[in-house]
Amino acid sequence: MRIACRRSARNANTLIVVVTAGGLRGGEPWPATAAALADLEAQLADGVWRPAEESDPRIEAWHGAYRSFGTNPRRIRPSVDALGRRMAKKGRLPRINPAVDSCNAVSVRHSLPAGAFDLDDVTGDVVICHADGSETFIPLGEPGTAENPKPGEIIYADTTDVLTRHWNHRDAHRTRIAEDSTHVAFVLETVTATRGGHLLKAAADDLQTLLHPHCEKSAVHYLSPAHPDTTV
Repeated sequence: MRIACRRSARNANTLIVVVTAGGLRGGEPWPATAAALADLEAQLADGVWRPAEESDPRIEAWHGAYRSFGTNPRRIRPSVDALGRRMAKKGRLPRINPAVDSCNAVSVRHSLPAGAFDLDDVTGDVVICHADGSETFIPLGEPGTAENPKPGEIIYADTTDVLTRHWNHRDAHRTRIAEDSTHVAFVLETVTATRGGHLLKAAADDLQTLLHPHCEKSAVHYLSPAHPDTTV
């Protein structure tokens, strides 16, 4: 399977990391992930750490990216912004399943958007591109709802339909990660590669560390303007 960023959607400061895991065992305990979540929540409760807010350069950069393709980031927020705000309000991160929980912990800790696809449910290749408005998106948790992206909106899509809307705002229901998912791609992104590329690498390393005890193999793939596609 190939993941490619089309020329029209490329930006010199965009860097995307895809962490793949095969033979994933989501039904067993993941103690390191549970500890990572508990540690973040304890730091928040003690007042020694908070998720990045709108004034943080990493969040500001994503707000600017969203505005560039016509999405209001205060109404439809980048995933890391929405997740961080939810954690700051509730004092904890949601518990979905170990793989998703690992992704969320890494996202909030490093203030980078993160998402995931069940590769066994992806059809054909995945492209990152501007929508033309004719595509179909079935939102996560709403299998009976169908939406059309706004023309110009950045999306991930396979040969069936849209996998994420507004770049990373929301994932699709069809390719969601369940406890029994065994072949998964996790996607981490930055639009400030020149000053934040090292943060993306650190986040990918952290995620791979959490995944490693619970999968048969994992790999890291990078997408950049110089290398706009990869095979996973």
